[in-house]
Amino acid sequence: MRLTTPSFPGSTLAETVDGMDLTELRKAVTEAELVDAHAHNIVAINSALPFISGFSEANGDALSYAPHSLSFKRNLKDVAELYGCEKTLHGVEEHRRLAGLQSISSTCFRAAGISVILIDDGLRLDKKHEIAWHKNFAPVVGRILRIEHLAEEILNEELPVGSSWTLDFFTEIFVGKLKSVGDKIFGLKSIAAYRSGLEINTNVTKKDAEEGLAEVLHAAKPVRISNKSFIDYVFTRSLEVALLFDLPMQIHTGFGDKDLDMRLSNPLHLRDVLEDKRFSKCRIVLLHASYPFSKEASYLASIYPQVYLDFGLAVPKLSVHGMISSVKELLDLAPIKKVMFSTDGYAFPETFYLGAKKSREVVFSVLRDACADGDLSIPEAIEAAKDIFSQNAIQFYKINSSVKSSGSENSVSPNFVEVNGNDSEDDVSFVRVIWSDASGQQRCRVVPKNRFNDVVTKNGIGLTFASMGMTSFTDGPADETNLTGVGEIRLMPDLSTKWRIPWVKQEEMVLADMHLKPGEAWEYCPREALRRVSKILKDEFNLVMNAGFENEFFILKGILRDGKEELVPFDSAPYCSTSSYDAASYLFHEVIPALHSLNITVEQLHAESGKGQFEMALGHTACMHAADNLIYTREVIRAITRKHGLLATFMPKYSLDEIGSGAHVHISLWQNGQNVFMGSGGSSRHGMSKVGEEFLAGVLHHLPAILAFTAPIPNSYDRIQPNTWSGAYKCWGKENREAPLRTACPPGIQHGLVSNFEIKSFDGCANPHLGLAAILAAGIDGLRNHLSLPEPIDTNPSSLDAELERLPKSLSESLEALKEDNAFTDLIGEKLLVAIKGIRKAEIDYYSNHKDAYKQLIYRY
Repeated sequence: MRLTTPSFPGSTLAETVDGMDLTELRKAVTEAELVDAHAHNIVAINSALPFISGFSEANGDALSYAPHSLSFKRNLKDVAELYGCEKTLHGVEEHRRLAGLQSISSTCFRAAGISVILIDDGLRLDKKHEIAWHKNFAPVVGRILRIEHLAEEILNEELPVGSSWTLDFFTEIFVGKLKSVGDKIFGLKSIAAYRSGLEINTNVTKKDAEEGLAEVLHAAKPVRISNKSFIDYVFTRSLEVALLFDLPMQIHTGFGDKDLDMRLSNPLHLRDVLEDKRFSKCRIVLLHASYPFSKEASYLASIYPQVYLDFGLAVPKLSVHGMISSVKELLDLAPIKKVMFSTDGYAFPETFYLGAKKSREVVFSVLRDACADGDLSIPEAIEAAKDIFSQNAIQFYKINSSVKSSGSENSVSPNFVEVNGNDSEDDVSFVRVIWSDASGQQRCRVVPKNRFNDVVTKNGIGLTFASMGMTSFTDGPADETNLTGVGEIRLMPDLSTKWRIPWVKQEEMVLADMHLKPGEAWEYCPREALRRVSKILKDEFNLVMNAGFENEFFILKGILRDGKEELVPFDSAPYCSTSSYDAASYLFHEVIPALHSLNITVEQLHAESGKGQFEMALGHTACMHAADNLIYTREVIRAITRKHGLLATFMPKYSLDEIGSGAHVHISLWQNGQNVFMGSGGSSRHGMSKVGEEFLAGVLHHLPAILAFTAPIPNSYDRIQPNTWSGAYKCWGKENREAPLRTACPPGIQHGLVSNFEIKSFDGCANPHLGLAAILAAGIDGLRNHLSLPEPIDTNPSSLDAELERLPKSLSESLEALKEDNAFTDLIGEKLLVAIKGIRKAEIDYYSNHKDAYKQLIYRY
């Protein structure tokens, strides 16, 4: 036998085995949508549950040895590669903290390809999310009810004065609760293996059950059921309800944490249950491949028509050899139609991703070998893959949905399921679908929550082509954008950005991508432009760009003057004034928690030098998240000041007599979780690495053209003036705040090294995704062409006016620089550039003819 294909998907080597072409089999395995029929709730990012516990069944002191296991090393590496961060536990944990739960969950579930999740919510986890929350990441979510957990909840309830528990009273409540949700759940589950073992007596006497209940109640609360007779009684009553509603019963078998006596978790102990004729029609699934009793489980599935198998947890918690051998043992005797995938994901979205990724790899390997051994033909193996990953579970759990598998034209019906439990979204009425256009204005469409779930998540919202050609002065497309009212796109919500609105609790908001049709990105989409250029940086140089914004804004209040309302500064105190902060602190006591609820880190804030002006510095993160965070930060600040009868404006120069406002951005480069912009000790020139210098050199070289993205309106250039710390000359400097590019050595960084550079010529009218995309494109050009930096300027550049090139003094000059700079065409996209140039030209023409029109921009930015 000659194998010329690797064990796992993803290789580019020839895919044949004994002359058989495995391409279609690999495609079926890789593209199958997964039905995850056994999983648990994800917890909040600040849960007390240690992240390392997601990699091991160990706990306590034993958990400290988990990093030395084969599966831990492999799984940690897989997660780090998914995130593009350092391949250490600390590196992954730091990425999780910076990216936030919504983002990492979206990343993990998108990579996993899971269409259906059935959740056992009976696992006690600190700060776990309700079942409904998981609908953000999978179109179909349902509930599996853990019977022991339900029994414990009932017994923990306070009885009326004068009442006491009896077996009959408990049975009435327990059975009643099961029946009340029987048509709303997908199955029951038992963890009897953890409590008293699988040798369950379905003929337990009432007397023994009563004595067992008494023993349970005698123990202190909260109740934990461990008496065998009472557990057997609960299990038997549950099987009766399962028969009534034709619900399957999941049973934990095989390995688990140390609470389990594995001698009692061998599925062979279930013989009495399987032989009881009353329950011969009750479908039972043995979880976790029953490892290490996989052969025994396979045997049971082969001789009992009601027994099915699920290999979640064994994959991915075992070594590669262990995973493959375990699944092979299941298939030794068991019919393929009885073997099912699940992740047993819990607490952390990474566990879902790892379960899915490793299952694809293992199933491909097992089916490939079955073809090589002659057990299966290629078409039979393809059918087996579809059955294992989705079709078996769809039929077994009676999922009323057509889940895509490879080659299927069916689509998911995402909302057939009524999710049971406390739905935290029940009080949400509307969802704001937000986008930022090419002139940097933030806009939204609002849809009712039900329609958002039923229609918009799948099909998006229609929007005219003209929306990306609009200017800052009118809601119509500029003439030379090639965008008109003819043609329509789809606003597709990025569910990883969906949040409850902090200041309107009955609403949610989500950022949208622009697609020509669902799944096909529109070339004018700003988020897609940044995503595209980021991918080039990653693919060509294995680098990730991080960004952190400093938001400057004025807070204005309305006064009556000569019978007319006039907007004036909220406060008149100077730079970093304590009294200015005191005056605005009540606002920031709402703004900061609101931002934290959106997982946006605020590093510091202070009063700026303008009257009523403040600056808020955000933490750095991957550039896409940074741009998204900036949009949400502006939304929060505007909304909360408006709530208090004030107006916050981010426009560059709201008053020509005042200091300007910028959106300075700090840029750094990362590789495998390490900051590689920074140099290493004395060997680094200017405190930067070689890639850092070349990237910064590219930005400096293209800075005049970049301004057409980052300083996009004529008013922007009223701000970029000498001696205003806004960077008016084409130069860079070390900690030089008059230079447009400043290398920074913040506290905690070794003296002489720099961790990032700041771009000052970025303001609040810029679309942050387009601005960062332009910076990235310039940096990539620097890396490709190994550009060199000139010497830094260590004095006020205005004193060298005769020697230094002035940056564009107007939007006309920056637009001309963009037209003459060819570096952006391939990276940003020609059509998008045409639209941007058309919008900028319209801005120039309009404001040159309407000198006071800029005053209205406080209402737009």
